[in-house]
Amino acid sequence: RRARGWCPRPVMVAVPPSPSAPGGPEPPPPLQYSMLLQHLVGEQRRPRAWDPGALGGIPSPPKSEEQKMVERAMESCAFKAALACVGGFVLGGAFGVFTAGIDTNVGFDPKDPYRTPTAKEVLKDMGQRGISYAKNFAIVGAMFSCTECVVESYRGKSDWKNSVISGCITGGAIGFRAGLKAGVIGCGGFAAFSAAIDYYLR
Repeated sequence: RRARGWCPRPVMVAVPPSPSAPGGPEPPPPLQYSMLLQHLVGEQRRPRAWDPGALGGIPSPPKSEEQKMVERAMESCAFKAALACVGGFVLGGAFGVFTAGIDTNVGFDPKDPYRTPTAKEVLKDMGQRGISYAKNFAIVGAMFSCTECVVESYRGKSDWKNSVISGCITGGAIGFRAGLKAGVIGCGGFAAFSAAIDYYLR
């Protein structure tokens, strides 16, 4: 029994799309997720040119010839060797002064070991040891840096092998002054130490 004023609501039924008429335009193929990923993060993604001005930043002006020349000079093997030489000199001097400061025999005269050294004698011995360590560290640093730069330029790669080869050459050159056996030990020791330092830094 129907109440007054009541009418049935229309019911919407999903109708499957009818195939296109012959000769008409074909519907586009469904979009595949894998194809979309290829264009977003895959091999077909187009790299966007980074423009600081478009992002609101300050665009960098083109480099002048003087700036390029300075960059080439700073990337040269001679500059790297000089920088390593200065750094090794400072580090070696500090290490020599430190070891002399904790050495109880600094300032003592071997001819008269029972005489108490003066402060001047202690400072003199500390300075001499610091200068000696600084020279050795500077030579080793310059040799290692220059050798590594030459090896890297020759190989055209920047990896751990450069440090190992440079360490072996530097250690062998220093050790060969004491004989062949010392040179081989120096080569292996410096190569292992260089590999460990390169692994820790990378």
